[in-house]
Formats: sequence, C-alpha cells, structure tokens
Amino acid sequence: MPSNIQLLLTINALARSTPWLQTAMSSYATVAGFVVFAELMLAGWWFARQRSDPRAVAATLWTPIGMLLALAVNQPITAHFAERRPYMVYPDLLTLAQHSLAPGFPSDHAVIGGAVTATLFLASRRLGYWTALAALVMAFARIYIAAAYPYDVLAGLLLGAAVSLVSFLLVRRPLVRLLGAADQTVFRPLITATPRTALAGSAPGAS
Repeated sequence: MPSNIQLLLTINALARSTPWLQTAMSSYATVAGFVVFAELMLAGWWFARQRSDPRAVAATLWTPIGMLLALAVNQPITAHFAERRPYMVYPDLLTLAQHSLAPGFPSDHAVIGGAVTATLFLASRRLGYWTALAALVMAFARIYIAAAYPYDVLAGLLLGAAVSLVSFLLVRRPLVRLLGAADQTVFRPLITATPRTALAGSAPGAS
C-alpha cells in the first residue's frame, strides 16, 4: 500500500503533467468548492421542503450548523498536531496554493466536505452521493495543489462526518418537534412548500 508521502508525490506528479487542469483544481480547492457546497446545502433544504418531510428538513437545516461545529472541534486538534504543510516540508513540490502557516492535519476543507455529506445523505441519498463526490474532489484537489497530505484529507472527511452526524442524532428529535411547532407559525414556508388548507374549508359541514 502506498505511503502517505508516496501518494502525495504521485498526485503532485499528476499535477505537473496536467497543466490544463491546474487552474480548475486550484479554484475548486480554494473558492469554487465552497460555492458548490453552499449550493448543495440550499438544494438539500429546497428538495426536503418540497417533500414536506420534517426529518429531512431538520437534517438540511442542521447541515450548516453541524459543519461549523465540526470546524470548531477541528481547531484544537490541528493546533495539537501542528503539522506543517507539504510545500513547507518539500520545497520541490509543484505548489498551486497560497502558502499558509496554519497547521494542516486534519484538513479544514475536508472537514467541511465530510460534515455536509453526512447530514445531506440523511435527507436524500441521491443528493448525498453527489455531495460525497464533491467532497472527494475537494479532498483530492487539496492534495493536488500541495496544500495537504492524503492522510490530512482522510482524517478531515471522517472527523467532519462524525461530528456532524453524531451532533444531529443528538438533536434530531427536539429539532423535529420544534419544526412541528413552527409549522403552525409564519415560519411554515421554511419547512414545507405545501400550503396550509383553510380550516373553514376543511371543517365538517362547512359550506
């Protein structure tokens, strides 16, 4: 099995041999990837709302919260390991990322991908698969631009998914109850796209 360093060097060699891909990968690894995850989270909420499934809506509403919680959990871990980035250890690497002194293990970018994937998968398997693909591309892109080691992104994906999933399971029942209560308020459009049936029209004997 290739080692962490061997995988890094192999992917960096691929980056050298694919100049036509460098701009796209660099953009996705730094800015475009975040836009994709934001759009996936919005799509997840929109489709759950169309299905009028409070459990799915709860999962999509928790997704950004779980993501931020996972990032918060990751900060003391990265500070503890204080791992130097690949381009600081191996100056001969092709580096497509801006240099940063921030530690790299686990990768914050991968944490985001793992966290968003975990809860969106609970809301919709199809969307979850697409989000998992986006997260894997993000993880690969971070290695491609020499900003992270393979183990950095693997640890980030697992940590993000674990924190987001466990935290949601802890709050799922009260959150679903809260959404049920909100269904009778002005916040109903945030929960379901189904219009409320007029009570007078649905009451027995109503003319």
